[in-house]
Amino acid sequence: QVQLVESGGGLVQPGGSLRLSCAASGRTLGTYVMAWFRQTPGKERERVAAINWRGTRSVKARFTISRDNAKNTVYLQMNSAKPEDTAVYYCAAKVSDSGDLGGAYDYWGQGTQVTVSS
Repeated sequence: QVQLVESGGGLVQPGGSLRLSCAASGRTLGTYVMAWFRQTPGKERERVAAINWRGTRSVKARFTISRDNAKNTVYLQMNSAKPEDTAVYYCAAKVSDSGDLGGAYDYWGQGTQVTVSS
């Protein structure tokens, strides 16, 4: 069982940057695929970025995902923030022998609100 806790959300101005953190406990993240999703009311949840233990990444433009296995933490860097980035951001994890970034994720954090506004 993996517990995930997001932090770093808040208010950011358009054009600004923000870094979210996801701290994991219960298991080491070394063999997990990690991802960040976001959701706004009335819209489907969408994946923003994902990374496996090989370092293979999938990211949307203006975002960077990284992981520090020693700290059991995954980060999401958002640059050039836009109002449409406003959402609740969730950290997620899954076990995948293949390192596949897609598909369903097994573990989820509670989410952290990000608001992009002047």
